[in-house]
This record gives sequence, C-alpha cells and structure tokens, in this order.
Amino acid sequence: MSGDGKLVGVVLVSHSAAVAEAVAGLATGLAGGGTTAPVAPAGGTPDGGLGTSSELIAQAAAAVDSGAGVAVLVDLGSAVLTVKALLAEGDELPEGTRLIDAPFVEGAVAAVVAASAGADLDAVEAAAVEAYGYRKV
Repeated sequence: MSGDGKLVGVVLVSHSAAVAEAVAGLATGLAGGGTTAPVAPAGGTPDGGLGTSSELIAQAAAAVDSGAGVAVLVDLGSAVLTVKALLAEGDELPEGTRLIDAPFVEGAVAAVVAASAGADLDAVEAAAVEAYGYRKV
C-alpha cells in the first residue's frame, strides 16, 4: 500500500454491461468486509448494446483512480485493443493505468482482494495473473 493509504483501483471491461457489473459485484463481495478497493465496471456501449466503449472505460478508470494505480482487466480481444489504444493515446487514462493479462472472472476476484488488502499495482497484477494457474479439477 502506498504510504498515504490509497488503494489500487480496478476496472472491469466486458462487451456486456451486465457481465461487467456482475463480475464487479462478485469480486467486491468476495473481497470480504472492511475497506474494499474501488472497482468500476465498463461494459457494453453507451447506448446499452454489446461492445466496448473508450468513453466508458476512461470514465471508469477516472472514477477508481486514487493515485495508487489502476488495474484494467478485459474479457475478449477487441476490449484488449480498445484499452491498448487508450493507453497509447497517453492522456485518456489516469497515470499508472495498466492492462492486466489475466482471466476475467478469477483475475478480477484476485485483483480486488489484493487491492483491498493494500497491495501495490505490481502485486495486484501478480495476484490476477496467478489466477491462470487455478485448477478446477
């Protein structure tokens, strides 16, 4: 955790607003009681359709930014491209925003739990990436 107690924010980008909101709810619910890192879904298009929106992603990142970094997790390929384009522009997302290569649901839960515990952005990323190794059987 940064010395000032700021928490890493987490943005969840899905092609579906309902999926982004559900995963955000699951991740924050599983983070337990106490202080929870700021989490924002950025799903679908502004008109409620399926897709990704640079505008919604930028708004979500700004909403969760406290100065400790923003971890962005995405569901599918074009969401990756949208976030990469925003990062390349350099002024659309808060400084310290990072695209995290992790499974969407498991990675989101791990990222929010780690961020809520005060982990820095590197540790939040490591927790989310580690979710690739979660075995189900």
